[in-house]
Amino acid sequence: MGREIDLLANYPRTKRNVEERGATKTEAVRSVARKFGQEFFDGDRQYGYGGFNYFPRFWQPVVPTFQNHFGLTAASSLLDVGCAKGFMLHDLAELIPGIAVHGVDVSEYAIEHAMDDMKSHVQVADARVLPFADNSFDVVISINTIHNLERDECAQALREIERVNRKGAFVTVDAYRNEQEKERMFAWNLTAKTIMSVDEWVAFFDEVGYTGDYFWFVP
Repeated sequence: MGREIDLLANYPRTKRNVEERGATKTEAVRSVARKFGQEFFDGDRQYGYGGFNYFPRFWQPVVPTFQNHFGLTAASSLLDVGCAKGFMLHDLAELIPGIAVHGVDVSEYAIEHAMDDMKSHVQVADARVLPFADNSFDVVISINTIHNLERDECAQALREIERVNRKGAFVTVDAYRNEQEKERMFAWNLTAKTIMSVDEWVAFFDEVGYTGDYFWFVP
């Protein structure tokens, strides 16, 4: 199995008001958010991002970390599972000229509104059944995506990530290390259907045969 490593260490952190967010997250709100449509990306803040727009300050500091960790070059290929509008892929392509990037997302809205230069590189697809042959990509990355599936479906997605990568993978998932973090996690959660402790996630990765690297989102 892979290792726990924070490849998003250089991603800008924002201060989160978990208590305020938790007070507004009803099941009705979560139901709307889990459609991953216009409301989630560009609608009212209660349903998600409140405007999902490109800013280079987010992913550009992270790309060198991915590049060094996976040895990415112009000859490499990379798949982003849960690519949304393709922001990370855009920065990868810009900072590593020649790299072959591709992305999939379950959201038709996100793919329709992808960055112009990424439109030919992204498509609507389900993480549980990736539309690619075995070993299609050198690296597969999935940030805060697979936990939006039920446990059994999450296992399918991890096996698919394992199937289509040749050299490595990296996923981040909602998790907690103690009861305080667990309480904050469930108050913060908007779309995740599978949330476990870090130890439970590690056991789960081993159970389903996922051998890539991983890290946690903890609000």
